[in-house]
Amino acid sequence: MAKSTTKTPQFRCTECGWATGKWAGRCGECQSWGTVEEVGVITATTKARATTSPALAISAIDISSAQSQSTGISEFDRALGGGFVPGAVLLLAGEPGVGKSTLLLAVAAQWARLGHKVLYLTGEESAAQVRLRAERINALCDSLFLAAETDLGIALGHIEQTDPSLLIVDSVQTISSADIDGVGGGVTQVKEVAASLIRAAKSRNMTTVLVGHVTKDGSVAGPRALEHLVDVVLQFEGDRHGPLRLVRAVKNRYGPADEIGCFELTEDGIHGLPDPSGLFLGDRTHPVPGTCVTITVEGKRPLVAEVQALIAPSSSPQPRRVTSGLDSSRTAMMLGILERRAGLKLSTADCFVATVGGMRLLEPATDLATALAIVSSVKDISLPSGLVAIGELGLAGDIRRVTGLERRLGEAARLGFTDAIIPTGATVKTQGITTYPVSNIGQAVAIMTKLTADSQSEGVPDF
Repeated sequence: MAKSTTKTPQFRCTECGWATGKWAGRCGECQSWGTVEEVGVITATTKARATTSPALAISAIDISSAQSQSTGISEFDRALGGGFVPGAVLLLAGEPGVGKSTLLLAVAAQWARLGHKVLYLTGEESAAQVRLRAERINALCDSLFLAAETDLGIALGHIEQTDPSLLIVDSVQTISSADIDGVGGGVTQVKEVAASLIRAAKSRNMTTVLVGHVTKDGSVAGPRALEHLVDVVLQFEGDRHGPLRLVRAVKNRYGPADEIGCFELTEDGIHGLPDPSGLFLGDRTHPVPGTCVTITVEGKRPLVAEVQALIAPSSSPQPRRVTSGLDSSRTAMMLGILERRAGLKLSTADCFVATVGGMRLLEPATDLATALAIVSSVKDISLPSGLVAIGELGLAGDIRRVTGLERRLGEAARLGFTDAIIPTGATVKTQGITTYPVSNIGQAVAIMTKLTADSQSEGVPDF
């Protein structure tokens, strides 16, 4: 038998696992400071062993066990790319209080109603607290088993006893192993707990959902290796002061990694939103200055969003620049372009730009709507309620093409919009909507002013 002897380095990064033979203040892989710790020298000898099953041709491998099964919640299935895959391990991360436990309890109850056995392990709340939430959101089911436990060994015992097809652990940072040094939630504990649960999921063909905490910058807390170990990473986003919640797939080994599911969080639970456009629009019956509608694409899903701007004279030598739901750097760039290319005086004005419904607009295709909302506020004119603006704005004031324009216009026509300002050169024709191609911001402002004047003249009654 062949033998291979390896000698592990003496120091290892606790964030990404990078190894080195000498101590370093900064990790050479993830560039984190103070994360390289001594682990000792370990000599391991590995012997070749007989295989338990021969390797098969890739065309002869059965894929029936890897087919996804619907969870019974369409929006959650959309984010997952079809549903749960047996043996898959999912990591759901989100800010505290955003509704992760409520969502997973609803998913567990729906999965149990489909005839499956579910085990819900909670380490943050008591069983009575989870029971009260389940009663409030109508998630009581005889096939849904609940256990409040923070010890890994006892948690594995519950899995052996219950033998579920779906395991939910809320959260992975609260589970710890008595056989591993370190405090609960630490890097060593989280990696060992996650590895043990993943082994159990793969050996039992059991779908497992791990709830993860996030840091103050919104990334998943704990070692970066945790995201590499799991099969699917989901981000649960939303403003805790609003009802909208988004489940975004960041990593997905079984489906697309750019899909989102939309939910509405209410007092009686969480509900899917097949058509969430109404949450992102204000009152369109009485247009007001400083608003413009655009169509953004989240994954493959076009969504209508409204950008609002308020430009007011400033009494301060340093005017305020406040954004909500938009990238502050990109919004500042829009202000500079409009002052230089469109002749607007914005350097002495306070500028407030925000989205409706707590939606975050990060793609460049929403630049034109942001710019026209600012122009509308400065000129104190109301854009027509049937107008949308789609396009990326360059530093030279040019309007650039965007992807998925046909889908965006199709969604706008479906919702009753009649006019669209789009980048020039696009050969898209959508029934029910009139397009106005523009090549620069000056043309866009001219078209906007003309459409506004036409709508106001049509609205004047004859005496």
